[in-house]
Amino acid sequence: MALAELRLGSGDLGREAVNSRANIRAYLAELVGTMVFVFISTGAVISAVGSQAADALIIIALAHGLGIGLMIYAIGHISGGHLNPAVSLGMIVTKRIKILPGLCYMAAQFAGAILATALLYLILENSVGNASDFGAHRISSAVSGNGGAFVLEAILTAVLLIVIFATAVSKNGAGKLAPLIIGLTITAIQLVALPLTGASVNPARTFGPALLSNAFDSVWVYMLAPAVGGVAGAVLYWFVLRETEAEEPESEEPPAEEPPAEEPPSEEPQSE
Repeated sequence: MALAELRLGSGDLGREAVNSRANIRAYLAELVGTMVFVFISTGAVISAVGSQAADALIIIALAHGLGIGLMIYAIGHISGGHLNPAVSLGMIVTKRIKILPGLCYMAAQFAGAILATALLYLILENSVGNASDFGAHRISSAVSGNGGAFVLEAILTAVLLIVIFATAVSKNGAGKLAPLIIGLTITAIQLVALPLTGASVNPARTFGPALLSNAFDSVWVYMLAPAVGGVAGAVLYWFVLRETEAEEPESEEPPAEEPPAEEPPSEEPQSE
């Protein structure tokens, strides 16, 4: 089933029992998809260590954008391709998915991120010098502390959710181009905020490297800000910006009258 036929976060996912076969496939798809995305994005951070700042910025931004776009194409027909707890939370709040399946999505995403980071650690342990080299997010001194980082991450996540809802959830969305547009949005977000906060906008992407490298400084910013921004962006689009479906115009012709039912012929008494 193409993504155009199953819009992100809508369709029948989450409508069935939480342990139904379709939903279990969706949870596994989210786990695998998030694992691959975090493997690509965090791997790019490790590979870019030692590169010139501009080169590293482009490498990391493209890895995040391509990784998310490709995985939405890969698993969108199975789970909707959330790959981000902030996205799943936005879908729950707007009732695109039920609460319990949505929470299972989030658990699968965090598990996928942890698995990806563990694999990278096993493969590249000798290449990792410190937590920042391993993809853990840090707040730059150019940002006004945790408060400034919180506002920036929340705003960028809200922008991401608006793009996702406009292109992949709305009936008037971009169809098969939606993953490409979402990937380009992630790339743009990385180019803007990577030097400032690391441009997380995804709690799972932050949590995996933070757990494996024990880098929990300001991690609450990267957990809470995308959640707030995700809800704000989803609600803003779905209840304010979304174009409501036009009602079908009533026909001006009067309804056709049904022919009267034929009465059964009465039986005349036979004369003796």
